[in-house]
Amino acid sequence: METEEILIVKLSAIGDVVHTLPSLEALYRVYPHANISWLVEEDACPIIRDHPCLTRLIVSKRKRWIKQLRRPSLWLPTIKELIRFVTELRSVNYDLVIDFQGLLKSGLLVFLCRGKRKVGYDQSRELSHLFLTEHYSPGFAEQHALEKNLNLVKYLSSSTDDCDILHEQNSAGSIIVTNDKERRKVDGFLREHKIVEGKPLIAVHAMARWETKQWDAHKFSRLSDQLIKDYNAQIVFTGQKQDTPVINTIISHMNRHAVNASGETTLTELAYLFQRAQLVITTDSGPMHIAAAMGIPVIALFGPTAPWRTGPYSKNAKVVRTDLHCSPCFKKKCNHISCMNDIAVEDVLAAVDTLLLKNNQAGN
Repeated sequence: METEEILIVKLSAIGDVVHTLPSLEALYRVYPHANISWLVEEDACPIIRDHPCLTRLIVSKRKRWIKQLRRPSLWLPTIKELIRFVTELRSVNYDLVIDFQGLLKSGLLVFLCRGKRKVGYDQSRELSHLFLTEHYSPGFAEQHALEKNLNLVKYLSSSTDDCDILHEQNSAGSIIVTNDKERRKVDGFLREHKIVEGKPLIAVHAMARWETKQWDAHKFSRLSDQLIKDYNAQIVFTGQKQDTPVINTIISHMNRHAVNASGETTLTELAYLFQRAQLVITTDSGPMHIAAAMGIPVIALFGPTAPWRTGPYSKNAKVVRTDLHCSPCFKKKCNHISCMNDIAVEDVLAAVDTLLLKNNQAGN
């Protein structure tokens, strides 16, 4: 029997790639003898780099190439790199190409690659459906992104049993693969900062890409102090390098000790750090989805977006939102951001109490 070649196209962002991991595993079960490749952008690449279901990873450096092409001195090497990328993309004649992204940037790459069957959503944005040979209608518009992706795999499969098994799992059905070196690094960082076994570790991700998804820094300070007082918790703030000043400000307004791990972890190291924690409190962000995928209890703060579409996909998660009439608006700019500003510290603490009590009862 000839080996089938399958290409997944899901370029970004972090949360979207995490939401597609269960579909990768479903495809692997439906097509156990296939070679499965994944086309992804550089930033989200670490999430799937060592996944055992993947045969090949094709990395688009789109953002880097755009920057380099603004400098005439880098035109030649960048064009050569682009040619190598397209050559690699076209080196396999795929039996099945699946565009889970549904944007122009993914549609153009689907057009460039060689494939007998190119499948994606008929409700795609930016006319990306024009590059497909076959269209799938997801039906219910408000379904969660993870379920929408899995339903596409169901459509492709003659037998949906394996997909149903994944549907019934508690969270994303996948954990992000970490290696020994990454785990040793995180363990060493926690030891260095006096994070000890036997005391609850709570990871707090206070940052988000949109300013309308941000929660007040002083509220994060008050919340963290109260968690230390109520639960004897050890608090570790996570984030990127550029988040360090904001997190330092949060910690400076605390009365108790907390650790700033911003810029100290890769995405996979962050996944393991979350795995070490008893709870993750987070804004609507890529790390929120990483925590949910790792099966960790998650408290997620939502404002302008819809948690039923893109919230943490886990029975071990609780969303805190104010449910204003204008939310979700999906706006990146807002004059008042009431949906986030109206979330009180006490609301988050109540969610922590509920979730931890639920987990304690489940453990008994």
